[in-house]
Amino acid sequence: MTDGSIPVDTGTDELLCEIRDRVAVITLNRPGARNSLSDHLTPALRRMIKRNGDDPEVGALLITGAGTAFCSGGDVKGMGGNTAAPPMSFDDKVARLRERQRTLTGVLVSVRKPTIAALPGPAAGAGLAIALACDIRIAAESTIMTTGYARLALTGDYGISWLLTRLAGTARARELMFLSERIDARRAEGLGLINRVVPDAELRGEAFAVAKTLANGPSSTYASMKDSLNLALSADFLTSLDQEAEKMVAAAGTELWLILGDAA
Repeated sequence: MTDGSIPVDTGTDELLCEIRDRVAVITLNRPGARNSLSDHLTPALRRMIKRNGDDPEVGALLITGAGTAFCSGGDVKGMGGNTAAPPMSFDDKVARLRERQRTLTGVLVSVRKPTIAALPGPAAGAGLAIALACDIRIAAESTIMTTGYARLALTGDYGISWLLTRLAGTARARELMFLSERIDARRAEGLGLINRVVPDAELRGEAFAVAKTLANGPSSTYASMKDSLNLALSADFLTSLDQEAEKMVAAAGTELWLILGDAA
């Protein structure tokens, strides 16, 4: 290809992936269904997150949606499942959902390289959780967000409760979950759910520019930074201080540390 991108076979047309300038661009490709998650798209998304997260030739992951939506969550029309399949017990259903969650947003949160979500439009339900599981979110001005679960008498999945609580705080997380209101990009930015809001026409270029900068930055440093930032969610201050000291000395290297001396 003329732009130097390398296409990656995802196994389905519902998910596209290409590597360009060390950025894995992963595109949910069901624009007619607002990129809702399906039995073909979701397993492919899991595979691409894991594959690119482990690939040393990839420096950052950029997840976006085709058309004018990011992801509207689960495909409600397909939630009935395969009626011909044998019924599952409650415990089996819980185990299956746990596995699906851990291998999607669970893996996405744990990827030791920068992850960026570019939102060209609505993000709802599990689609919102996927966006929130990324390190950075850049949204078009026309983006809206909603948890959506309460409208369907559902309680939430894919880590939405954990992610919202840590990004927006306990009071706002409860408001967003209980009321399931649609919030626009500017309000989402004010709540800390979005890092940047850009004009719709500039979204893809802006998001890729950020991803490219991160993909070609100090990868081992970013990995250690993410370790420290993730630890900060659960550890006390002194534990975080101790880990930062260990990682800072390892990152600085002997020669730089000697130059800095006591000045640091």
